[in-house]
Amino acid sequence: MFSMPSILKALRRGAAIAACLASSAWAQPALVTIQDILYKADGTRFSGQIIVRWTSFDAADGSNISTHTVTVRVVDGHLRVQLVPTTNAGSGARYQVTYNSDGAIQFEETWAVPPSLSPLRVRDVRAAPSAPPLIGGGGGAGTLAVITEADVAGLVADLALRPLKGPGYSTSRVAAINETGELESVLGGLSDCVRVDGTAGPCGDAESAPTYVDLEVPGGLVDGANLTFLLSSNPSPAASLALYRNGIMMKPIFDYTISGNVVTFVNNEPPQIADTLLASYRIGTVTAADLSVHPEVLCSSAGAATTAGSPTSLGTCKIVGGTLLIGDRVEIRFDYTHEGIVSGFSFDVKWGLTTLISRTAVVAESAIAGHAEMAVVSTGSRYHTQSWGASLIFSAGVGNAADSLLPDLTVAFRGSVATPGFDTVTLRNFTVVRYPSHSNP
Repeated sequence: MFSMPSILKALRRGAAIAACLASSAWAQPALVTIQDILYKADGTRFSGQIIVRWTSFDAADGSNISTHTVTVRVVDGHLRVQLVPTTNAGSGARYQVTYNSDGAIQFEETWAVPPSLSPLRVRDVRAAPSAPPLIGGGGGAGTLAVITEADVAGLVADLALRPLKGPGYSTSRVAAINETGELESVLGGLSDCVRVDGTAGPCGDAESAPTYVDLEVPGGLVDGANLTFLLSSNPSPAASLALYRNGIMMKPIFDYTISGNVVTFVNNEPPQIADTLLASYRIGTVTAADLSVHPEVLCSSAGAATTAGSPTSLGTCKIVGGTLLIGDRVEIRFDYTHEGIVSGFSFDVKWGLTTLISRTAVVAESAIAGHAEMAVVSTGSRYHTQSWGASLIFSAGVGNAADSLLPDLTVAFRGSVATPGFDTVTLRNFTVVRYPSHSNP
């Protein structure tokens, strides 16, 4: 027989044990802190975000970790994230990590996180690359085999005969063989022809090849009375003229006549004040005037704004590899403004990896303007720059940019504020214009 007090004591003890077991069953799994400072290859600190992904697995304490994703901001290189260990978890437990900076995915890697009471660095959790395949016989585990080039009959001799890439090699270009037998990429415009000596230039005979005039606005008053309009050149042949009135192609003889470069509308139907005239035609003989070239606007746009304390991209202009030729000139113009009364600010303009302009302004500065000119030469680009502000003193500079023009090159405009989160620096406008090389003796 048990007394009532002893029964109550036993019930209380059982309830306490059950509460402890329940608390243990629902406890948060152990976490490991990964903390590090990340850098880019050029020595600047990484800023952006990392995205950590994983699929479901069972932690070492039996907790079920469901499939999920976590995004971690990295500011001025500082990374800190807490994750459940995977090295002591169920089979296949790994974290897939994507690094994102400057609006693009930079690279990806795999993390294997071991248990640790102290913070770990990225190098402590970065998983090693997969091991090479094992070669063995008899269906066993096999041994690691290293096969050298000399082990394959004739391989060394065959490799010695293959053409090698020269210093000017680039993808998506026509290849030429240089004087040492190496493969080089031919430089030239997209419409150029490649000669047998590996040089490039306009196709055909420049003295007699036809050229074209597209969508020219004929000269003359569009006033509802004038019937006669002038073209800049004589269409040759005259039948190549395509004359449009408000987008509708006019018919020769029925709508107009052509004599030399003079267009005359017939049937007493002069173009009205709101009409738009456009003419396209071929010129049979090329003259020096016809060979004139015009500036090409590569980029012209408004930029972005930032309140960040680290250099932030506010605008970019991508120049496709091979576009710029020796003798070309590129003009870069920009305007920044500063909004706020708390913090000074900084800005810079980069040509590929070369910094053209980098300046810092005080809090009272409200507007900055400037430009740079790039002269394309055989060794890269020579440049000169100018920049000034409402109170920022005028500054000029010259230098050399060795960036290769064969791959794509980016002109970048960046800005930052001295005290993050208060004032704003804005790239109001930027323009990049190419002046093609042109000889007219």
